[in-house]
Amino acid sequence: MNFGEILKNLIEENNLTQKELAKRLNLAPSTLGGYVQGLREPDYSTLKLLANYFNVSIDYLLNNYSGSSSTNNENELLRVFRSLTDDQQLICIEQCKVFAKFNHNKNQIK
Repeated sequence: MNFGEILKNLIEENNLTQKELAKRLNLAPSTLGGYVQGLREPDYSTLKLLANYFNVSIDYLLNNYSGSSSTNNENELLRVFRSLTDDQQLICIEQCKVFAKFNHNKNQIK
């Protein structure tokens, strides 16, 4: 995925419009639209602004992972986890513990 696609997904996942986000970040709507459409690239300060707003890393925004696909999955999981409410995070943790326990038991049977 490119930067524009990632930004578009983040906007949609947060139930925002481009216009709302532009207003919140004090950006021109046309500038933000250019980022989403891949016609423009943000400068470093704007990348930091977007990363802080969405609580993601700049590497996530730029899809810049030099690690394995598991690193990508971990970053995606962390991004999604951070977007949840406190109650949802607790439920997510409990569900993950169930998956981990299932995999541990499955591996012991082998």
